[in-house]
Amino acid sequence: MASVHWEKTEETCFCFDFRRRQEEGKCTKQKQKQKPDRDLFGRTQVHTRRMHSTFSFQILPIITSFVFFLLFSTAVSASQFEDFRRLNQTFRPGEESKKMRLIRTHLLKINKPSVKTIQSPDGDILDCVMVHHQPAFDHPVLKGTRPLDPPERPYGHHHHESEMYQLWSLSGEYCPEGTIPIRRTTEQDILRASSIKRFGRKIARPVRRDSSNGGHEHAVGYVSGDQYYGAKASINVWDPKVTDRFEFSLSQMWVISGSFGDDLNTIEAGWQVSPELYGDNYPRFFTYWTTDAYQATGCYNLLCSGFVQTNNRIAIGAAISPTSSYNGGQFDISLLIWKDPKHGNWWLEFGSGVLVGYWPASLFTHLRDHASMVQFGGEVVNSQATGSHTSTEMGSGHFSGEGFGKASYFRNMQVVDWDNSLIPLSNLKVLADNPNCYDIRGGINNVWGNYIYYGGPGKNPKCP
Repeated sequence: MASVHWEKTEETCFCFDFRRRQEEGKCTKQKQKQKPDRDLFGRTQVHTRRMHSTFSFQILPIITSFVFFLLFSTAVSASQFEDFRRLNQTFRPGEESKKMRLIRTHLLKINKPSVKTIQSPDGDILDCVMVHHQPAFDHPVLKGTRPLDPPERPYGHHHHESEMYQLWSLSGEYCPEGTIPIRRTTEQDILRASSIKRFGRKIARPVRRDSSNGGHEHAVGYVSGDQYYGAKASINVWDPKVTDRFEFSLSQMWVISGSFGDDLNTIEAGWQVSPELYGDNYPRFFTYWTTDAYQATGCYNLLCSGFVQTNNRIAIGAAISPTSSYNGGQFDISLLIWKDPKHGNWWLEFGSGVLVGYWPASLFTHLRDHASMVQFGGEVVNSQATGSHTSTEMGSGHFSGEGFGKASYFRNMQVVDWDNSLIPLSNLKVLADNPNCYDIRGGINNVWGNYIYYGGPGKNPKCP
């Protein structure tokens, strides 16, 4: 693993250097030039904006109604972000104590008693929680149950135990056997959200059939028209610039089923940069699930009951280290999601051979059987906070045409078939919502199998 150097500034912001930012030299403290935002209680919250410009490209859009539902079902309008800002700038002493009571009650619900606590170099606190006390077992259908034993891997999957690539592991400490590491949630984490109810959840919106003012923008490769029982890919990890605290940038796999109405089921995993959710700009390993198109069910990571974690050395929501560098070293992670033929649960593997845990089949409706679509790619939020397109980057922040070492990629993309076998993709299609801002292109070769390059800088001369 690459060496990591830490420096703490006067504003308790951690900086780090993975020996990869040739153009930046070393980690320095950013000067704040914009007017600071304020939270619900008038406290200053500082964040840095950075703008980038880049290149142009071409893409042949392939659009289906199924894909458009997923791409815009979580759309967030710019006006919503303004509502969030106005809310966070309001100071009402009479309401403060009530809100804080609600927040502390919620924290007691998701922060479970621990047998050990680990301090991560990036400021995170990891609580080692007994595996049977984790949030998953607060779910009505899981109460009184215990984690299941690992299932049989799909045929054609070759794995070996690999080194952990998370910043917290640099401390040299791990959680004891029989426990799992859970990133501790703080009051400030919840205060950054639009509400306690929506904390840790994507924002649901009505079905959209167009890409105008959608809020979320995607560049994805996808397969559909068959029955899928899992997916696998390797993704290179970057630290894209996110220029607004209410925006995010992520790269992930989606395993999808349902009628693409209110009963949409998804299982999701990948890496993301989300200042609102985590309070910083580190790329972090994440999971998500929903059974009702992001309305009332599901959440990120372990922020609600559902996903059952079984591993004591992986922390969902923790920062990934190292990351890829432009025209330099590339670092990728492998993800495998598959349905256990025996019990029907959807298991997650991170890295090479490291089982993280599973989504119980009982959480879902359509995904109790199989998936009808699998997607691979990137997503950003475009809040248009300055009246123009965001400069939040997707992937490496560079267009797909720049290729290896410069653009973000998914490689060795596969799906799991009815016989629990990993097979190559057939009829891979690609789609970019706004190709002048973020684009995608696919290919196939003997080394990488099916692959895609994707990403972009956001705002540029062709994406005003």
